[in-house]
Amino acid sequence: MNSIAQALFTFALLASGVAARPSPHDVFNDLMAPEEPLKRSAEASLKQVSDFGANTSKVKMYIYVPDKLAEKPPIIVAIHYCTGTASGYYNGSPYAKLADQKGFIVIYPESPYSGTCWDVSSRSSLTHNGGGNSNSIANMVTYALDKYKGDATKVFVTGSSSGAMMTNVMAATYPEMFAAAIVYSGTAAGCFYSTSGGADQWNNSCANGQARGTPQVWAKMVFDMYPDYAGARPKMQIYHGSSDSTLAPANYNETIKEWCGVFGYDYTKPDSTKPNSPASRYTTYAWGDKLVGIYAQGVGHTVPIRGSDDMAYFGL
Repeated sequence: MNSIAQALFTFALLASGVAARPSPHDVFNDLMAPEEPLKRSAEASLKQVSDFGANTSKVKMYIYVPDKLAEKPPIIVAIHYCTGTASGYYNGSPYAKLADQKGFIVIYPESPYSGTCWDVSSRSSLTHNGGGNSNSIANMVTYALDKYKGDATKVFVTGSSSGAMMTNVMAATYPEMFAAAIVYSGTAAGCFYSTSGGADQWNNSCANGQARGTPQVWAKMVFDMYPDYAGARPKMQIYHGSSDSTLAPANYNETIKEWCGVFGYDYTKPDSTKPNSPASRYTTYAWGDKLVGIYAQGVGHTVPIRGSDDMAYFGL
């Protein structure tokens, strides 16, 4: 993983420091109006699973299995923000309600750290099967696929803020596991890398948008997280608000550059640009069939979850 450190050095980053963590915020669903959820039985509730496999980083696993489970159910991993919890994201995001309608399973990991941000800084979490948070979350997916006879071709990951950062990390460290990922207000995978190797370290330079690199440098960081992998990678959808004061809007550009580098797209030349899509003052950019960027003018931290659109992107 020394190559990650070398790549970050090319940014000439300022020394990382501990900054105030993001303050609590709501994850609203005011841009979607799903049908009323089915009346749930006592069985259909958020439940903790403690025996899902190796978990050296001590991440907690919670799972929601609806009453009417699809045959070979898809799985969505929904990752909470700093200050959040699995139950908070279960109640504050639309995925459980949508699971009632569509029969998929939702996994809600919960951070083990004070402040409940995710470890997107340590080498262990930024390495395939490295024993960090990403490894624990991947083991949750493997457990659910086996126990519920899930569809391994329909596994998806999404998250908000720190959970969005972890979503990018999951797509980088376990590309074989996910068909698609949706990132709500995050940073590029590897941007929070700690040169001291610390877990759950806050990185001022990245958060403030000072970590800049070429698509090739960013892509190398992704490739180095799983250097022996040469297979397909999940398609990516990246949301960010222009008024984000927690994770600066420049992080949108760097995340787009990262995945353009991975997929071989020219980030300066999107194939399509759609103003006022999917909502007023949002602009949607698309590169090939693997990358969509959605920039929300005037929106802060975080961009509201668009559950119906998420289902369309996941093909559910």
